[in-house]
Amino acid sequence: MVERKILITGASRGLGLAIANRLSTEYTLILHATREESFTGTIDPKHHILCADLSDPAELTAFCKRLKKEHNDLFGVINNAGVTFDTSLVYQPERDIDKMLHVNLKAPIMICKAVMKQFLLNKTGVIINVSSVVGEIGNAFQVVYSATKAGLLALTKSLAREVSALSEEHSIRVLSIAPGFIETDMTDGIPESEKQKVLKAIPANRFGKADEVAEMVAFLVSDKASYINGTNLNINGGIL
Repeated sequence: MVERKILITGASRGLGLAIANRLSTEYTLILHATREESFTGTIDPKHHILCADLSDPAELTAFCKRLKKEHNDLFGVINNAGVTFDTSLVYQPERDIDKMLHVNLKAPIMICKAVMKQFLLNKTGVIINVSSVVGEIGNAFQVVYSATKAGLLALTKSLAREVSALSEEHSIRVLSIAPGFIETDMTDGIPESEKQKVLKAIPANRFGKADEVAEMVAFLVSDKASYINGTNLNINGGIL
């Protein structure tokens, strides 16, 4: 039996790396990072590396073209790549706003556009958009980042409905997950005083682990989750 092929963007570190490690034995992976040297470990020869700076419109377009040309047997997409520049919107440079909009929202939209025609022809496929708890509740000094993550929630629900309108019989699913505060390099930069404030709002009394998010993704891409569609799943320790 041919292994299903899954694209993971932002696969060289953090959540993307944890997801790649979890899925690597069950699937053939297309591993994305901005640069190939970002991958520091040994990559199994059965997997593929496809690099692009998703903040660059020309590179994003070329990436999507290669994806369609070289991997038209794709089964799944994990839109995980993301960037944040935390500061007050009043002082946010426009270049940082543009980069967050491009990487966090436009890139997932264009990747969905690139793969959806083949998914519709095959009548099967899974897309998981990695949103964030701040896409639902908002967060000071993350105005643009929160807005892009909220956009992923709308993308997920709308695209799931659109697939249903285009094809009566299919097993295509579009989902999002919204991790809370997970121990990654992105949260390592939070000052200790801020971490303590955040912990008080988490009933689980701890930050999450990347492996816990990866386990949820592994379940969602599998056939065991075949009736979960067009919705968002929170992985946030019950944050209030």
